[in-house]
Amino acid sequence: MNEAELQAWVDGRLAPERQAAVDRYLAEHPAEALRLQAYREQNTALHALFDDVLDAPVPAALRPPHPDAQRAPPPAWAIPAWRRMAAMLAVAVGAGVLGGAAGWTLRGAEPQAGPAPMAALPRQAAIAHAVYTPEVKHPVEVGADQQQHLVAWLSKRLGKQLRPPQLAKQGYELVGGRLLPGDSGPVAQFMYTDASGQRLTLYVSSGQKQNRDTGFRFAQEGNVGVFYWIDGSFGYALSAAVGKNELSQIANAVYEQLLPN
Repeated sequence: MNEAELQAWVDGRLAPERQAAVDRYLAEHPAEALRLQAYREQNTALHALFDDVLDAPVPAALRPPHPDAQRAPPPAWAIPAWRRMAAMLAVAVGAGVLGGAAGWTLRGAEPQAGPAPMAALPRQAAIAHAVYTPEVKHPVEVGADQQQHLVAWLSKRLGKQLRPPQLAKQGYELVGGRLLPGDSGPVAQFMYTDASGQRLTLYVSSGQKQNRDTGFRFAQEGNVGVFYWIDGSFGYALSAAVGKNELSQIANAVYEQLLPN
């Protein structure tokens, strides 16, 4: 069974006879079945994050001028499916400017324009959360059983001594972490889980350009809530698909543990 056919199974693009063949193959290869199911869950999470962006009309400021003033641009539903999917991937990978106007809400106010790095931080954290938390076999690069190595590795790459918070009092245990690319440098992601399997992630971004402290802010996209703040040149974002009040309590515990001694 080749990878192209397996990926077509993930996307639901196989003919019925090939669908049945892949189903039989996956029944005989449970590890592959888990891997592909994780991909399907990632697709579902990405759709939850970005379908609203795809279905929204293009803002007037972003529409190209039309030679025929009487001809209006096509509605969103008339855009070919492949173009809409390309737009979703562009937003997911590039964290473009449309996300901020398409539903990000800040604590205590209507959405407002802000510095690009501040807007990008929660969006990128939510994307990373949606991509990696559904993973079954490989949610992290280095597990919590190698925490000393994990912390030393990520601290060296980010140029800052990192201390993954202890969240046992909040019901969460460290799963491990991974290194991610950021807009201006490496990013660390620490992942936690509770007894029910609910996962949350702490996203630590280096190279924040405004280089100033900020208080807590809250963003919500789909079912993923994000509390985030800036401390010098580092940005922190805590993401989870839990209620805002619960996430706020955990974020406060994280913030207190990250304060300088």
